[in-house]
Amino acid sequence: MQSDYAVRLDRVSRHFGDVRAVDDVTFDIADGEFFTMLGPSGSGKTTCLRLIAGFDQPTSGRVFLHGQDVTGKPPYERDVNTVFQDYALFPHMNVADNIAYGLMIRKVPKPERMRRVREMLDLVQLSGFEQRKPSQLSGGQRQRVALARALINHPRVLLLDEPLGALDLKLRQQMQIELKAIQKKVGITFVFVTHDQEEALTMSDRIAVFNQGKVEQIGTPEEMYEKPATVFVAGFLGTSNLLSGEHARALTGLAGTISIRPEKIRICTADERVAEGLQSARGVVRDVVYLGTHTRYLVELDSGGDLVVIEQNLDSHELPRGQRVTLAWHPEHLRRLA
Repeated sequence: MQSDYAVRLDRVSRHFGDVRAVDDVTFDIADGEFFTMLGPSGSGKTTCLRLIAGFDQPTSGRVFLHGQDVTGKPPYERDVNTVFQDYALFPHMNVADNIAYGLMIRKVPKPERMRRVREMLDLVQLSGFEQRKPSQLSGGQRQRVALARALINHPRVLLLDEPLGALDLKLRQQMQIELKAIQKKVGITFVFVTHDQEEALTMSDRIAVFNQGKVEQIGTPEEMYEKPATVFVAGFLGTSNLLSGEHARALTGLAGTISIRPEKIRICTADERVAEGLQSARGVVRDVVYLGTHTRYLVELDSGGDLVVIEQNLDSHELPRGQRVTLAWHPEHLRRLA
């Protein structure tokens, strides 16, 4: 049976006693897509990954892979592989044998195994490391070996459970770019689990934000950031100012809960004129945090409450604490939330 999706979850739930780890989740993942499941610890994303892999079975609902109902099937009957955060490499084996392990289990002849190992080493930029043991590799190199081992069997879907979580920040950022490049080169569907918003925004074609076992919103990185649908998504994916009630109506003219991103607000001195078409509010700078590429201001508004403003550091000018300021924003940057 042919289908245009690689993975489909149809009203899938997984309960552990009274705990609804996954609660009536439905979504499709397109063939060849880099799809990220993003959320805090305990939100259900890793449980969903385990259900796709076959390591766990749903309490209700069905799991499909490329049009085939695999609900109830064990992992070895699903055309998927998994990369874990701890890499799970065999410490007594060298790099080549670790990568070739899946082929050895399948009794692939040695010449063919070694040819495919060389292909994988070239893909993950580890040619020449064949004889090294995992203990002789850096964290980033071990991550690449685990990726090569998962890819050598040519799975149609690769599941990645926070594979960059053990790396330091600089290496993690480098591996984000490399992992996305590898995915594009091999054309395999990647299903990536993370709690790191930057990882999700950097690598994904689409993101599903999880919260308390449910999917709050699914969309492209730009859609999720620029047009969050709920209070949770606005707060979890980046920083957002949330306004509600009469305060929101007075500032924006809109009812309900309103979100505006800090970088969408312009901060200027109190006597500076606001351009036509912009909304504005006056206040006092209460806190200033210099963060290298940008400065974050906390402004206490005359009308009550406060707003966070992020301004790129294009010059060395910085407004001091206690400075009276005017804040201005385009109404189109306001977002009404569920």
